[in-house]
Amino acid sequence: MSYVEVPGAQVPIRMWTDPAAVEDVAMQQLRNVATLPWIKGLAVMPDVHYGKGATVGSVIAMRGAVCPAAVGVDIGCGMSAVKTSLTANDLPGDLSRLRSKIEQAIPVGRGMHEAPVDPGRLHGYPTAGWGDFWSRFDGVAEAVKFRQERATKQMGSLGSGNHFIEFCLDDTGAVWLMLHSGSRNIGKELAEFHMGQAQKLPHNQGLVDRDLAVFIADTPQMAAYRNDLFWAQEYAKHNRAVMMALFQDVVRKEFKKAKPTFEPVISCHHNYVAEEQYDGMDLLVTRKGAIRAGSGEYGIIPGSMGTGSYIVKGLGNAASFNSASHGAGRKMSRNAAKKRFSTRDLEDQTRGVECRKDSGVVDEIPGAYKPIEKVIDQQRDLVEVVAKLKQVVCVKG
Repeated sequence: MSYVEVPGAQVPIRMWTDPAAVEDVAMQQLRNVATLPWIKGLAVMPDVHYGKGATVGSVIAMRGAVCPAAVGVDIGCGMSAVKTSLTANDLPGDLSRLRSKIEQAIPVGRGMHEAPVDPGRLHGYPTAGWGDFWSRFDGVAEAVKFRQERATKQMGSLGSGNHFIEFCLDDTGAVWLMLHSGSRNIGKELAEFHMGQAQKLPHNQGLVDRDLAVFIADTPQMAAYRNDLFWAQEYAKHNRAVMMALFQDVVRKEFKKAKPTFEPVISCHHNYVAEEQYDGMDLLVTRKGAIRAGSGEYGIIPGSMGTGSYIVKGLGNAASFNSASHGAGRKMSRNAAKKRFSTRDLEDQTRGVECRKDSGVVDEIPGAYKPIEKVIDQQRDLVEVVAKLKQVVCVKG
């Protein structure tokens, strides 16, 4: 489908979904965003749903301003995937050992490594700039500096919620490795600190929603936020890269006889800010639950723990600010999912997948998400499908 345009206060709201299908609270958030004086465009992805301040699944382009809540609390959250030389024929009948080995190598939930991962010991990991990256931690907000030890030990760990590590097969039987994670707790604390700082500023006192507080260009507060934001986005990128290297090491050991090789890793943020130019204007484009889909750029759009995921290539649609959805998107809250579904439902909906099937992950059940096929179909003018993946192992936080 092409987009539907809904009137907004400052800019029209371009929606790659049926406006009538969007929950009322999310629709109100979109209207609130469209009132911001600095906004130059608002694109809404088919996986849109309610979030803090700004909806998940929205792309907000502003001139001379940025809204921390429109990034999300997990700064730099995103996806990584890599195609391997393995095929379905290489897989053992029982995949429980593989899941166990992945969980041993990569801490999940609130876990962390006992000691910081040394990237020099990771097979083929590019270590250039590693020391410089960590030295820049001295320049982030004082309020989080005491978290440095934890941040170093959490580098290369999964986290909880909807984060996952998957061993997948595509339609040809080729094996792919895929994972979803972000900037761990350090990104969350930086996000929450700066949201609080923004809400105190005089120019934000008359907003329709205090969670939409922004930083203005050429101010000390904006400079401080941009510094911490871009550092956290880099942390998230490193975090996924370290995990992927650890994941590949597990696969090399478990499939030693097959001597697996790996194609270049595809990686994309879906909670972040980028400096981009549209209609001759320098804009700050915030993607919260959306990926960049510039012409020819690869992206990853996951479903849920029992459905499929898609590797896509961007079509460079300027109307969406070169963006696409970041996943299927939730259709019910975590609490609603826990009330609606049981562990038996989880077992039924994840049949054939080696994964947790206990009450601790019922809120991640496939039935709590929108159908990924429909979400993909609604953005055929934003991306083309390169490969469809189906997980056979899923590690959840």
